Amino acid sequence: MAKRPTPPSASPEEIPRARRLAARDWLGGIRLSGFMVIMLGLVVLAVGVLVPTVGTYLAQQQKLSAARAAVQLTQQQIDALQAESDRLGDPAYIATQARERLYYVTPGQVLYLVDNDLPADQQPRDAAPVSAQLTQTRNDWMSGFVRSLAAAGAAVTATAPTDGSTPSPTSDATPSP
Repeated sequence: MAKRPTPPSASPEEIPRARRLAARDWLGGIRLSGFMVIMLGLVVLAVGVLVPTVGTYLAQQQKLSAARAAVQLTQQQIDALQAESDRLGDPAYIATQARERLYYVTPGQVLYLVDNDLPADQQPRDAAPVSAQLTQTRNDWMSGFVRSLAAAGAAVTATAPTDGSTPSPTSDATPSP
């Protein structure tokens, strides 16, 4: 089979030159008058003036919505505290809470407490029976004593501050046992 002839194409150097010529023709067709330059300058000036103003407006709107959310949350907390206050003002609620929490009863009532009122499957299991025989544990008291002495000798000695102030505890301090 014979190779098909390919049409002649432009060389790679000619393509950018053609594009440059087309861009030059397009730019050459634009005519700038003094009025257009002034209007373009006014548009740029307006954008320069309005962009910071719009940014400030958006920031203020975000702060305003955050403040509204905080007010709504505070109002919900006030409503919850008001409901709690109303409940605590009710004598029947106080009597019920005293009976349930503190096991108070009014004169003439009898209080019954039920031990182990859990279902059988939730009852705690009995522990293994305790042996009556004494057994001796293998304990190396001498090595424990030496370890204790070494730990006490390696402890950091506390010193009193020289300025006479009382040291305050820090968050990384560990409580002593």
